[in-house]
Amino acid sequence: MTVTRCRWANPANPRYLDYHDHEWGVPCHDELRLFEMLNLEGAQAGLSWETILNKRDTYRAAFDNWDAEKIAAYDDAKVAQLLADPGIVRNRLKVAAAISNARAYLRLRAEGGSLDRLLWDYVDGQPLVNAEQPRPSKTALSDRISKDLAKRGFKFVGSTIIYAYMQGIGMVDDHDPACFRHAAHRS
Repeated sequence: MTVTRCRWANPANPRYLDYHDHEWGVPCHDELRLFEMLNLEGAQAGLSWETILNKRDTYRAAFDNWDAEKIAAYDDAKVAQLLADPGIVRNRLKVAAAISNARAYLRLRAEGGSLDRLLWDYVDGQPLVNAEQPRPSKTALSDRISKDLAKRGFKFVGSTIIYAYMQGIGMVDDHDPACFRHAAHRS
């Protein structure tokens, strides 16, 4: 039996297929993964998601398994170490954004909030199923979430990045209508 996937899922990359089949578009409520994905989507800016996905394990190691408390305390020596690591995107602004995001995330938690609650409240806890083709690169909702996150001190959270993030964490199901992962095909 042939499995029909989204056109973007590179069949030559098992990591990419696994991501498509088991993560992309699947509702996520895990705080650590939500924080990780926010930073990885920001790191993707100007690059392909496949590039970032192929570096994800190195990112986890380099950024202390996305421990926000550790990241928020990074000093100049740690930043220099990160900028010398060929296993991540060595962009000073993106590294600084991860540190800013850790600090913003800790403030959110200190106020009694969470990424899970903040994000999923925008969709009343239910993923949006999009049948629009071609897929949009941003929406009015991603605009609102982007502005909210930026106001809270998060960086690299433009509307296009946030829409990709919403897809990645399952807030929106943008699987091709014929894809076996599209909501209409799931039981």
